[in-house]
Amino acid sequence: MTSDETPPRDPAAGSAGTAAPARTDVAKALMGQATYRSLGEQRLSPAEERFEKARRTTGFWLAPLVTAVFLLLPLDMAPSQQTLAGILLGVIVLWVTEPVPIPIGGLIGVGVIVLFGVVPADDALEPFGSTTIFTFIGAFILAQAMLKHGVARRFAFFILSLPGVGESTFRLIATFGLVTCLLSAFVSNTATVAMLLPTALGLLTVIAKMLQDRGLVAADFDPARLRVGAALVLMLAYGASVGGLLTPVGSPPNLIGRGLIEEATGERISFAQWMLTALPLCAVMLVVLVAVLLLLNKPEIRRIEGVQEYVARERADLGRMSRAEKTTLVAFAVTVVLWIFPGVIALAAGTDSSIYETVSGRLNEGIVAVLGASLLFLLPTDWGRRETTLNWSDAARIDWGTILLFGTGIIFGSLLADTGLARTIGGSASDALGLTSTFFITAFAAVLAILISETTSNTASAAVVVPIIIPIAQAAQVDPFVPALAATFAASFGFMLPVSTPQNAIAYGSGVVPITTMIRSGFGFDVFGALLIILGLPLMIALTGIGG
Repeated sequence: MTSDETPPRDPAAGSAGTAAPARTDVAKALMGQATYRSLGEQRLSPAEERFEKARRTTGFWLAPLVTAVFLLLPLDMAPSQQTLAGILLGVIVLWVTEPVPIPIGGLIGVGVIVLFGVVPADDALEPFGSTTIFTFIGAFILAQAMLKHGVARRFAFFILSLPGVGESTFRLIATFGLVTCLLSAFVSNTATVAMLLPTALGLLTVIAKMLQDRGLVAADFDPARLRVGAALVLMLAYGASVGGLLTPVGSPPNLIGRGLIEEATGERISFAQWMLTALPLCAVMLVVLVAVLLLLNKPEIRRIEGVQEYVARERADLGRMSRAEKTTLVAFAVTVVLWIFPGVIALAAGTDSSIYETVSGRLNEGIVAVLGASLLFLLPTDWGRRETTLNWSDAARIDWGTILLFGTGIIFGSLLADTGLARTIGGSASDALGLTSTFFITAFAAVLAILISETTSNTASAAVVVPIIIPIAQAAQVDPFVPALAATFAASFGFMLPVSTPQNAIAYGSGVVPITTMIRSGFGFDVFGALLIILGLPLMIALTGIGG
């Protein structure tokens, strides 16, 4: 193995004449990660620790200050809208600076919303019943079983054994992104990331152990802070967002936007037309994702020499699959098949068919996830002792913080629509900018959808922005088709915050992607994604004749 950049030794790792630091248990360290770790739980350099202390301390006074200043501004909007906007700005500051755990920042915002009378408590908390929350719960339980019983590690060694893939971290990350992209075209983005995250962590475990075994990191290093891990997991999340645009069924915003466009314009978008329009845009975006992620999160090693011998030795040590691995695979396979089945029906019968509506409604991804997870508590590994694949103490260790975080994001997305704040923002910005042409309305639609997607879910962004853009275009006597489709595509391009998309939340919940890394990487993709949609989508629509 050679290294382009040898990671610095931890300053607390010990020196001559002192006791050697304890050797990090890589697998245990990566399985026990969560959405938030205090400074004492991390291995930081002095410079990193100073930055983290300053960032977190700033949040304590900046969040309430931003909220208070906004609430005192003499703005021409309904009081409930101004209050919601001020609280949301304060929560965003809490999320970015992390003076408190990110899930708690969201909960503080929800509590303040009720205290300030924006909506009653029951209305505020109602969106927590979203099926996405149950998708998280079920998927995290499945992932816990795959990690506990070594299925994820076995998958990781299989990928590393593919010809050429395991010899380079760059090639490995690119391949993983391509697989994610293709899968998410037919399986929901959330389900794709949920099913592949254990494999990503398995790959990271293998790479981290190789770094450790070859002395390229300190004995007591923190595997959750490896740049290669951040690149791998972000590629998983971002690749799913890009791949979800390939088909109308790849992501909920696609179906929402397509339905609203067809209802407003009477122009039907076929499955084939959608794919032809989206394919070049997704291909370009995927190439950019690979290049930028690897530049911003340069892996600690580039070439992995001797990987075939290492993988062969480790796979031999794994031996035959245990009964627990087999039952985990059964539960996982059942879940994946049921997740994929609605996409198969869509290809065969079309998304407008009654059979697709029935199947997709009953095989909701949240319901499928919890049923698949339930199998883990039914499939026995030792019937004589009544032991099943997973026990509740294992399931209780899933990252409930991510579930709370995304639940609060859904709440804010719902309130943006219910209070009319999103419509006020869209209308006011449109009037101020004097939008009169297709190009400028399309640009406004893409930017607005990305901005709203950053602070709520991508599904909420599409549901809120597309109905805003259509009347703005019609009022300017512009065909709303292009701007509305731009808003639909852009709703999936929120990359900066965990609450932007479910896949971002899952990636952040892995514990290997710090919030600062996600913001830094996501900002560039937000900008490039907006430019790609503004410039590339009208060209593809003209070439394919979609909507004509």
